[in-house]
Amino acid sequence: MNSPQGPVILTCGDPSGIGPEIAVKAWAALGSSLPFVWLGDPAHLPRGTHYHEINHPSEAILGSGTAFPVLRHPFPAAARPGAPDPANAQSVIDVIARGVKLVLEGQGSALCTAPIHKKALKDGAGFAFPGHTEFLAHLAGDVPVVMMLACPALRVVPATIHIALSAVPKALTAAGLGEVIRLTHDGLKRDFGIPNPRLAVAGLNPHAGEGGAMGREELDWIAPLIADLRAEGYALTGPLPADTMFHPAARAGYDAAICMYHDQALIPIKTLDFARGVNVTLGLPFVRTSPDHGTAYDIAGRDRADPASLIAALRMAAQMGAARADE
Repeated sequence: MNSPQGPVILTCGDPSGIGPEIAVKAWAALGSSLPFVWLGDPAHLPRGTHYHEINHPSEAILGSGTAFPVLRHPFPAAARPGAPDPANAQSVIDVIARGVKLVLEGQGSALCTAPIHKKALKDGAGFAFPGHTEFLAHLAGDVPVVMMLACPALRVVPATIHIALSAVPKALTAAGLGEVIRLTHDGLKRDFGIPNPRLAVAGLNPHAGEGGAMGREELDWIAPLIADLRAEGYALTGPLPADTMFHPAARAGYDAAICMYHDQALIPIKTLDFARGVNVTLGLPFVRTSPDHGTAYDIAGRDRADPASLIAALRMAAQMGAARADE
């Protein structure tokens, strides 16, 4: 079991993106209040960064207030802002794997991952996974996982993610949605300390189908699934019309919203808190968070990147790590 005293392990992500810049800005903001160690090549840090190379993650706890703690992972090429080098692709992948190994060994309390660029990794190293989340699930033994987006005002879990809207009805199944609900319930208990999580389930169709007038999925299988799970003891409401689920009074009635597709989940959370959303992977045998944005090649190296989402991700990782250790 991970120690709650262990630092968060922050992987470098794509060194040609904003990852190194926001990592240093996050350290400047957090200092010794939240020890974390950056796993990457110090040659990729912004010029003038006052860093300290460490040999073990535990050393970050003592020195994080005076210098940026770095666990060196050499890369073959320099980092060119906005222009990923194929020579670095495999090292980006290796850093993620090394970060997972460190947290599984108990050397860190949680993993926080800076953004990667999937196409750059595929082109440079044949990266065979749709994204970060799927690779982490593979490293953990191909365990089932779900993606949760979280901010202080809202937690959302999309049951389907990066697929065309036209493909969503066929991709949704009772078995798949049931697994998403169970993983979310278990993750909120284990990593957020919520004894009996309240989950609100959105309908697929407008007005949750309006009694079959706008679609039958809610009547045919979503409502029966919710009834079955409620009989097992899950605190569920739904299927609910998505257009009335996210105002303040509605949000007060649940701990997380289960949504049917990507935009149904991400539009409300990005509207409520665009800068501080956190991507959380539930179902892994370790805690993993990441900022809810990409590599931002267009502003990389210009000292314009906002570290707010990474700061929120680091804070949430530390809190989740402590909750899991207490459990």
